[in-house]
Amino acid sequence: MTGLTRRALPALAALALPAAARAQNATPGNAAAPAGGTPTSLTLMLDWFVNPDHAPIIIAREGGHFTRAGLDVRIVAPADPNDPPRLVAARQADLGVYYQKSLYLAVDQGLPLIRVGTLVATPLSTLSVLRNGPIQKLEDLKGKKIGFSTAGFEEVAVGTILGTVGLSVKDVTLVNVNFGLSSALMSGQVDAILGGFRNFELHQMELEGRPGRAFYPEQHGFPIYDELIYVAHRDRAKDATLRRFMDAVESATTFLVNNPEESWKMFIEGPRKELDNELNRRAFQDTLNRFSLSPAALDSNRYERFARFLAEKKMIRSVPPLAQYAVELPPA
Repeated sequence: MTGLTRRALPALAALALPAAARAQNATPGNAAAPAGGTPTSLTLMLDWFVNPDHAPIIIAREGGHFTRAGLDVRIVAPADPNDPPRLVAARQADLGVYYQKSLYLAVDQGLPLIRVGTLVATPLSTLSVLRNGPIQKLEDLKGKKIGFSTAGFEEVAVGTILGTVGLSVKDVTLVNVNFGLSSALMSGQVDAILGGFRNFELHQMELEGRPGRAFYPEQHGFPIYDELIYVAHRDRAKDATLRRFMDAVESATTFLVNNPEESWKMFIEGPRKELDNELNRRAFQDTLNRFSLSPAALDSNRYERFARFLAEKKMIRSVPPLAQYAVELPPA
């Protein structure tokens, strides 16, 4: 579901800190105070280790956008990808990078989370096969094995996609391959993988000489959704400080798309130098047109439409009021 394989690559895993060290050495933002006062501290939990999906956040820090907004932002990579929503809900972090698809389930389970911004405004997840393999169309998956990495969404996702060609989840075998999506496909362990990100896994497979072919969920029954979002505790739905964060990210994203080469150099500076490889370079370029240029803006219809979809699929008990899980922050 979440394409976590891309973050388990050696170049990214090398950025990991032991849990104790991470708590002590979480990446600080620019600490210079704006004229007239001390910057406000915020803690942002990423969904996993730093990777090109987080480029607007890194550029906001390295380019001084947070500083000019009067913010000192600590960027923390979690020890467990399940930590961000839990820590934000427990008020142990101010913001978390999360998934729109997962937000509804978390809210349905009682977590007091609310979407306050968008990072990646298009779907990234795919159902992928080998380009030169036996699966040339979705119908060819009948009787085949499909690997996935994150349990809980796989049956609905596969069933929805296959349903567009007259098949169902009962026509395939689902195999949990943990975080080894690409390797499972390339080794022949499975015939297709669910959850590989189009801006990572497809490049990884091509670089390894086993190019893939992607079927896009939003072209096969899925409502369009935001892949990565920012969540906060529901009590902060009107917090102007969070709006300043979003305004800084907006400024950084505009700089990023206007100056991709300079931004890439900023992205791989210092502790992120191990990200300087061909895979991440391709992913960086491939993600530029997917970042939200108006991260604080809320497309109400998009969010309500996906809520109805999940309710129809019995993934959530009912369609919650929009204001319960997604807002557009007030002006700073």
